Amino acid sequence: MATKHEQILQHISTLGVGEKISVRSIAKAMNVSEGTAYRAIKDAETQGLVSTIERVGTIRIEKKQKDNIEKLTYAEVVNIVDGHVLGGRNGLHKTLNRFVIGAMKLEAMMRYVEQSSLLIVGNRYQVHKLGLEAGAAVLITGGFDTNDDVIQLADELELPVITTSYDTFTVASMINRAIYDQLIKKEIVLVDDILIPLQDTYFLTTDNSVEKWHELNQRTGHSRYPVINEDMKVQGMVAAKDVLGAAPHTAIEKVMTSQPITVSERTSVASVAHLMVWEGIELFPVVDQARKLLGVISRQDVLKALQMVQKQPHVGETIDDAITSRFMEVSSNSDYDFQVDVSPQMTNQLGMISYGVLSTLVTETASRMLRKYKRGDLVVENISLYFIKPVQIESMIDIKAKVLEVGRKHGKIDIELYHEGEIVGKALLMAQLLDR
Repeated sequence: MATKHEQILQHISTLGVGEKISVRSIAKAMNVSEGTAYRAIKDAETQGLVSTIERVGTIRIEKKQKDNIEKLTYAEVVNIVDGHVLGGRNGLHKTLNRFVIGAMKLEAMMRYVEQSSLLIVGNRYQVHKLGLEAGAAVLITGGFDTNDDVIQLADELELPVITTSYDTFTVASMINRAIYDQLIKKEIVLVDDILIPLQDTYFLTTDNSVEKWHELNQRTGHSRYPVINEDMKVQGMVAAKDVLGAAPHTAIEKVMTSQPITVSERTSVASVAHLMVWEGIELFPVVDQARKLLGVISRQDVLKALQMVQKQPHVGETIDDAITSRFMEVSSNSDYDFQVDVSPQMTNQLGMISYGVLSTLVTETASRMLRKYKRGDLVVENISLYFIKPVQIESMIDIKAKVLEVGRKHGKIDIELYHEGEIVGKALLMAQLLDR
């Protein structure tokens, strides 16, 4: 039987998109305490079922699909620009496809305004009205208001009219940044993208015996299975080594590994790879917040996903991309292996290279050196980093690396960083290696 928490989430998911939700109304409808209702609503917000907006409240929104993750809802825009909704609240759940800055003549501007767009403009009442009639929401900058006719039209068309105290340029930059962040998130592969779903997952229950493991093993060829109870919650994992020598009638509960490490569907595949290497685990159960089984993810799935990510073109540039794009391999007759010039983005507030950037340079150097000996990816196990002398903006850093040890699963690299012939940094990196 579903818990009260799960029943509330189910109830919220059945509500109409755009409907307002409050702790009191949920508590009354589901006959639960306000504390239980509050926790469930917060969980629903995490799952993308609802959105809370200042001076508006919590509303049911449309859960965005993965292929639409780079698009924002108008409710999210309100949060991004610290805005206030003047009208059209029922349309806050809708998604915007583009935004148009209304800084040109009316006729020219309206050529770019279309349905599902966001018109960013100042105190031009006529433009507000024409934008709504064209099917666009309106974002008014500079803290300006609009007239009652526009607000009434916004309510009728269910298209939000939002006001913010920021200027047009700042607002456009903020929205651009939000979309850009979403694009970067889209590139990061999550467990949810590659897990084997529940309907295709083989598992055992706590009332099964070792005999059932042998049946599944003969039928599927697999040797590891999650063990669940009657509520579908993961209780353990059982593998071939656990049943070795056990009598067929032995209860699975007696031989399984209790309280196994699990991952959620929102965990990144890179994090799972790290766990698999460190813990020596071949298969993880994927669970929800109540530890109910959603599926499984195997080492083979993780390795395939990591290989695929490396073949994909990057849409949004991360900080690591910005650093490594300036990374150059030098000619073979040089004393150094790599060079990098220190750009403004790589410095701290004092104009010196930041510690985080230095760590990235060391990791990138180690990765490139190890690839010469062994194809694959590395997971950093330990870095001993000595920042001997600060390096300022627009300096050229020369990097010398020496492979001290490389085995089937481990590597050790000594790295020295130089500026104008003087040593400025030194590091010793140890890493675990992932085969491709």
